[in-house]
Amino acid sequence: MDSVLSLTHPLTWYSKFDSTKPRMLLQQSSSNPPLRIRCSSSISDTPYTTIEKLGNDSTMTGGAYDFDRATTSLTRKLMSSPKKVTLVRHGLSSWNEESRVQGSSNLSVLTETGVKQAERCRMALSNISYDQCFSSPISRAKSTAEVIWEGRDEPLVFLDSLKEAHLFFLEGMKNGLRLELLLCNVWLGLSDSISVQNTLFNVEAVDAKLIYPKEYTTWREDPCNFSVTGVYPIRKLWETATEAWKEILFTPGENFLVVSHKSMLRALICTALGLGPERYVRVLSASLDTVVFRITSFRAVDINNGGISVFNFNKSGEAMLQSLNMTAHMHSDHTYLF
Repeated sequence: MDSVLSLTHPLTWYSKFDSTKPRMLLQQSSSNPPLRIRCSSSISDTPYTTIEKLGNDSTMTGGAYDFDRATTSLTRKLMSSPKKVTLVRHGLSSWNEESRVQGSSNLSVLTETGVKQAERCRMALSNISYDQCFSSPISRAKSTAEVIWEGRDEPLVFLDSLKEAHLFFLEGMKNGLRLELLLCNVWLGLSDSISVQNTLFNVEAVDAKLIYPKEYTTWREDPCNFSVTGVYPIRKLWETATEAWKEILFTPGENFLVVSHKSMLRALICTALGLGPERYVRVLSASLDTVVFRITSFRAVDINNGGISVFNFNKSGEAMLQSLNMTAHMHSDHTYLF
């Protein structure tokens, strides 16, 4: 049985900016039919929370609720219609599996597991009609998009603005190999000193921290300030993400799919929510001194391989995050309707 809450129509909203308005949310009126609010958890045939006027066919989905000024406009001007954008991270890649720094390299490709993850994404999104699919042209994302978009009519659109951050000399290096383990193997007789020396100079096998300790530490602990010859990859990524949003949102249509990479998706999510790559927070300490903390937004969001996130945009280009890093489809034959 439906869970129903009856309200009275019309609604009179109180504005905190106008003290002359009555401090109430509902105004009694016997001349108008009541509203009935249904919760989606009690209705199996619809994924939305709906408000229905009794005796009238008009309905309003939960996605239509007003979220003006919730975030800063990404477009700076009105769009032709509201938009919905679904973000998907590529499936497991060969360098994911080998724990290598990928960056913008095209050498990392989808593994067999990655292809299966892409197929699960395709099935999970099969009931949703998209106007267009945008993808990074880098191999692992491109292959994922091709699997997900298989059978759709519109051609894939590849955007350079959806590429992963370029990490220069760190790309291809391993994240997990430690010098202590190498030396331990020498001590145990499992490796000789020559093999260790060869490993230290083998970019294909070495931990980036061994060759570039300062740069790697900055990349891991303070990514916004990681720079190479004056270029700051993460700060640049934020700029690129903003441009990508404009390209996507000004495309004719209302429902879009985007396939990209972890760092780029972090940037897309943060820019949509108005978060810079880093921010400062002032905290009053126990001694009543003001302490300033620098927080890295880049590390505040994580996206799994095949993870799905959804944004709604109003006509002003302001965003509302509907879902973040959904992975139910990776563990069951789950399909989404949003």
